Amino acid sequence: NAKPNKAHTWLAKFEETGRLTGVVTQNIDGLHQAAGSRRVFELHGSVHRNYCMDCGKFFPMETILHSTGIPRCECGGVIKPDVVLYEEGLDDATVRGALRVISQADVLIVAGTSLTVYPAAGLVRYFRGKHLVVINMSPTQTDGQADLLIADKIGKVLGQL
Repeated sequence: NAKPNKAHTWLAKFEETGRLTGVVTQNIDGLHQAAGSRRVFELHGSVHRNYCMDCGKFFPMETILHSTGIPRCECGGVIKPDVVLYEEGLDDATVRGALRVISQADVLIVAGTSLTVYPAAGLVRYFRGKHLVVINMSPTQTDGQADLLIADKIGKVLGQL
């Protein structure tokens, strides 16, 4: 029942006006899309997409929510959420898209992440733009490189814009 917060809404508005070229996220909740963002690179996938591990058929989240036991496809295969589980690799096309928007950005906002989960945490090193902004409650490994460092909740900060 989670809903997008002010940060999700702000990012979607910036994308709509052409000031944001993409959102790179480790979240699997689909809240960026629910807020209106269209160019979202979900590094760890999404619970809103599910597929049969045998035949590849896709299923909406409602299929999972209304199933009992292990969700199964008509073919008998197990239906798995399209999320990256422990020791699984990230989707190559998603990573390439994320690298493209990061490397081409003039300003990179790193927000709401401790930057401790790899390989996602390493993507910041591909930024070659002008200004790095870090918004996070706790210190991150990129704080020393930031042009602007804000130690606060992203929803609160972006909600004030």
